[in-house]
Amino acid sequence: MHYAIGDIQGCYDALRELLDLIHFNEKEDSLWFTGDLVNRGPKSLETLRFIKQLGSHHKIVLGNHDLHLLALLHGIHKGFHEDTLNDILHASDREELMQWLSTQPLLHYDEKLEYLMVHAGLAPAWDLKTAATLSHEVEAILQSEKAKTFFQHMYGNFPDQWDPHLQGFDRLRCITNYFTRARLCYPDGRLALEHTEKKVKDLIPWFQLPHRQTENVKIIFGHWAALGGVTDTPNTFALDTGCVWGYALTAMRLQDEKIFSVRNV
Repeated sequence: MHYAIGDIQGCYDALRELLDLIHFNEKEDSLWFTGDLVNRGPKSLETLRFIKQLGSHHKIVLGNHDLHLLALLHGIHKGFHEDTLNDILHASDREELMQWLSTQPLLHYDEKLEYLMVHAGLAPAWDLKTAATLSHEVEAILQSEKAKTFFQHMYGNFPDQWDPHLQGFDRLRCITNYFTRARLCYPDGRLALEHTEKKVKDLIPWFQLPHRQTENVKIIFGHWAALGGVTDTPNTFALDTGCVWGYALTAMRLQDEKIFSVRNV
């Protein structure tokens, strides 16, 4: 069986409880993780080590907190006061973990199962092929000697709208923000990154934007805990149910879309 799991954010104990609930068999089952494996929760290091040892049979997409960790590991950012990443920054295997995390994608698509997974969202103008191509652009930088320079330019909210003519780090930042930070948008598809609420007047969830090119693609995503796992939109599956905020960690079995959740207590 294949199970997609929402944002863990260092809630390792809840993850292990969820795996017990679904009777996870490492040899037979495959886990998909929507990103934000780390930060804010108490056991980011244990979470990373556990998922890393599962191997490439299990799928991960990078979230904004995962990219933030990589920026810290590269010495680009001093961190925020609410970060809980010191255990990783001082771990004996930090370089090995950084190398492994740097090789993870921003998008995963399974042609057989016909599911697409991203951490946050997609620009409305991107079809599946375009999204995959743009994710590869960022992934190539993360795995190159230019990674450190990328992290120096990664933070910021602009450009806030996709334009295929964007170049350089403006282009890479815009791609990254759609994949890892998108929630609400203006009707023309511009990102409204300052908002984390479920509803704001005159703004639209990225997955409800008109003329979205991926509306017929089944999309799994995390990042938006305020949704509570509900999108009211066909082919969209929101799996961040606020585990790190004291709510639940959620998995969805891809074969039948059955939901499994454990409370984070």
